[in-house]
Amino acid sequence: MELTIGANIKRLRGIKNITQEQLSVAMNVTCAAVSKWERGETYPDITLLQPLAYYFGVTLDELVGYDREKVQADIDNVIDLYRKHWRSDWQKAREIITKAYRDYPNDYRIMHYYMWNIGGDFADNDPAVLIAHKDEFLAICEKILDGCTEEGLRLNAWNMRAKILHAEGKTEEALEIYKTKFADWYSTGEQKTEQLFAKDTEEYYFHVQRNMYELVAFAGDKLGRKIFFDSKLSIKEKAEKAIKYGNIMLNAFNETGDVFFAGLAEAFLGRLRNDMTYRGGADEDIITLLDMNLCAAQKISEAVKYDTAVYRAYFPKRRNVTAENFLSWIVDYLLNPDPANERLKQLLQNPDYKAVLEKYS
Repeated sequence: MELTIGANIKRLRGIKNITQEQLSVAMNVTCAAVSKWERGETYPDITLLQPLAYYFGVTLDELVGYDREKVQADIDNVIDLYRKHWRSDWQKAREIITKAYRDYPNDYRIMHYYMWNIGGDFADNDPAVLIAHKDEFLAICEKILDGCTEEGLRLNAWNMRAKILHAEGKTEEALEIYKTKFADWYSTGEQKTEQLFAKDTEEYYFHVQRNMYELVAFAGDKLGRKIFFDSKLSIKEKAEKAIKYGNIMLNAFNETGDVFFAGLAEAFLGRLRNDMTYRGGADEDIITLLDMNLCAAQKISEAVKYDTAVYRAYFPKRRNVTAENFLSWIVDYLLNPDPANERLKQLLQNPDYKAVLEKYS
């Protein structure tokens, strides 16, 4: 944060209609010291801040140029900018959040994003990186846990502590954190919201549906991981199994019209498409999975026109994604990849791959 104390002293001195010499006498410093303050070459000694503020009849915040609302707006803007670049340009995102951490080292959200950017996000963390930054990360975690009241940030501080313990080979201690600090499946806010209402009410039925759609998307992602990371299957066998399961889900949707199956398919196929793309899948299998994935996404977008529970489950929690742009959001990302993403650039050279994207654009 840039302090404007020198410019403020000069401005306030003008309002009070006094000279630098008069101010220097009042503060018991040299006239040269006042001149250096106003030129921004030095700052007043900290013991002089309160006397200066009293002398000019202003608050300390006004004297040093601290505007709480402006600072908060600046922090909000830099976080938005960081999140904008987070998936598309990791290096740019790191530059943004590293500078923000230097400028606002005591903002809890900035601390959080900085720590997880350096640490490699929430999954597949490199133990060597966590150990190398152990002291810095633990100091950030301590600050958050001591002073922050936002539960999400506090939980992620515990999460980092657990990851560092695991990196040190203390896995049982890490698991104990997850057992004692995090809610189990049946203690989540969503489950408790559902239990708030009597079972014969429309409100109960709505929340049951919303929770179901959220959980089926979660389960679809987990099923995708289960297949892809099955060491007994070859990459081709994984693709064949994924396509088979995906067809079963899409056929179930076509037969029943129940968005449950479209949601399961979208999450499952999206997970497999992504893993196949970056972990050795063949182009023809990726193209098939892409077509099926976008078909499922299209079904979900159409369904929200008639089912508010689907909308509430999928879109309010997806940043910058709405029912109207859900499909185009996926397609645009794949049609306009980050220049550093060589794999997606390579796939775009395949006319069949590009034709699928254009079919849904």
